[in-house]
Amino acid sequence: MNVRDRDGDGRARSARPRDGLGRPLPYGAPGVERQPEGVVRSPAETVREAQRLLDAGMPFHAHEVFEDAWKSGPEAEAPLWRGLAQLAVGLTHAARGNAVGGARLLRRGAGSLAGLEEAYGMDVAGLAGWALELAGRVEAGGPVDPAREAPRLTGAPGLG
Repeated sequence: MNVRDRDGDGRARSARPRDGLGRPLPYGAPGVERQPEGVVRSPAETVREAQRLLDAGMPFHAHEVFEDAWKSGPEAEAPLWRGLAQLAVGLTHAARGNAVGGARLLRRGAGSLAGLEEAYGMDVAGLAGWALELAGRVEAGGPVDPAREAPRLTGAPGLG
């Protein structure tokens, strides 16, 4: 019988440890602390926490922070947070060596952000441009260092 891991609320959730890019590790291996799910933060707290994780080379964890904002915030802001989550998971896939998936998600995130205005100190158009530029470099090959490639969410976007 296949017994699934469950969280405290009984939802299926893998208890396997994860590395800094969110990849599952064998049970018992040392891993990176998981990002708690369902945390309601202010937009400013979301941006600060996501930037901290991006700077640490943990875009998978940053994507979870954006996902919390997307799911708990006002519906009108969902495209912003969803687009940022797509950028972070695109960077995750690129850093894992998945050039096709990474570029696709970076472009999808840029498309989600298209037409949105600056929000919470973020140059949304600049972040979309960063994603498109990175997607092109990812497709051209070569390794991606997630901390070095992490965007600046506030101030001048682009490489951190």
